[in-house]
Amino acid sequence: MIGRLRGIVAEIGEEEALIDVGGVGYQVRCGARTLARLPQPGDEALLHVETQWADQSGLRLYGFLARDERRAFVALQQIQGVGPKAALGVLDVLAPGELAAAARAGDRAAVARAAGVGPKLALRIVTELKDKPIAGEAAAGVHGPSRSMPASPAGEAVAALMGLGVVEAAARRVVDQAAIRLGEDAAEPALIKAALQELGR
Repeated sequence: MIGRLRGIVAEIGEEEALIDVGGVGYQVRCGARTLARLPQPGDEALLHVETQWADQSGLRLYGFLARDERRAFVALQQIQGVGPKAALGVLDVLAPGELAAAARAGDRAAVARAAGVGPKLALRIVTELKDKPIAGEAAAGVHGPSRSMPASPAGEAVAALMGLGVVEAAARRVVDQAAIRLGEDAAEPALIKAALQELGR
């Protein structure tokens, strides 16, 4: 089973990326959010991969830029009615930490924003994920006191930009780009500053 790929981004398509690893090209299916955050063709990328076997198409690789995203992808597919496409759709609109928070709050409307996820399936998702550790920061607090978990620095940065009048999609895009540039451990103020620089380009 392939669990990780480090290689050169050869191509980025609408649903897949082609990653060149030592001269071998791997087609990796990715969500729109992941594809938008990938380095440009010719640059190196590291993808956490979930390998699945599809009856008709054979081996299929699904790629993510963070381990939490891969963990959430697997957890989502353990729910009846959620296949790979719907799982990717959920992760396009909600990062793992946001998905965990939505599940704890029973916020099915947030999940229903995903393509291909109706109200009934959204309810099933938040119900079944409520007590599952699908994100690193959420795992420790799932069984703790009944209170909201702190949002991630990236989530706070997106909220701050939206407070400045930036539409959500654009805010997420520039914050994601800033997080890639600064690293996963970047603090909220640094992310906001870098995201504003991205908006100014």
